Amino acid sequence: MTKQEKNEVIELLKGKFSQYNNFYITDTESLTVEQIGKLRSVCFSKQVEMKVAKNTLIKKALESLDAEKYAGVYDSLHKVTALMFSENPKDPAVILSGFRKENNQEKPELKAAFINGDVFVGDKQLKALTQIKTKNELIGEIIGLLQSPIQRVLGALENKDNAKKEEPAAAVAETAAPAAEAPVAEAPAAEAAPEAPAAEATPEAPSADADTPEAAPEA
Repeated sequence: MTKQEKNEVIELLKGKFSQYNNFYITDTESLTVEQIGKLRSVCFSKQVEMKVAKNTLIKKALESLDAEKYAGVYDSLHKVTALMFSENPKDPAVILSGFRKENNQEKPELKAAFINGDVFVGDKQLKALTQIKTKNELIGEIIGLLQSPIQRVLGALENKDNAKKEEPAAAVAETAAPAAEAPVAEAPAAEAAPEAPAAEATPEAPSADADTPEAAPEA
């Protein structure tokens, strides 16, 4: 590789490191050409960019950007290195984990990952990286936590309104039911009218002949 070609690779890598806040450094040494092609295809489908480059050129690109910022990944630049760039911090980890399970092997091996300024070193970090929360996932969880109390309050108010609407109907139903089932009161039997007392015997008028004075004598 000529000096011009090396410089072109360094500039290309600098552009990628500047573009992405997340990148993985992996070891693909034991993979076949066919497996490398398949891995590239999976990365492309997940919008993950994969670049294979010499370790010395990768280090020069990082140092020219910010030597101190990327100091934690320098020790991982050995053997064959494939870089994976992604907007989503956990997509490369998911791809690597799935690819290894599918092919029943331990490669590609994770050498290091640079995630939003934090460095994760070693293959043992791969499982943890598959479970990290993305920015959108964290925002969604926060929104869900904020909405939960509001939804409970609205639910309580709705139940209260429904209860108020049901109360009058229940009251009407309870009032109507006894009226329909109330037994008809029997009229009390009329008491017998008291018998009128017997009329006292009217004294007989004296006979005209009894005490009538005799007729006056003729003149």
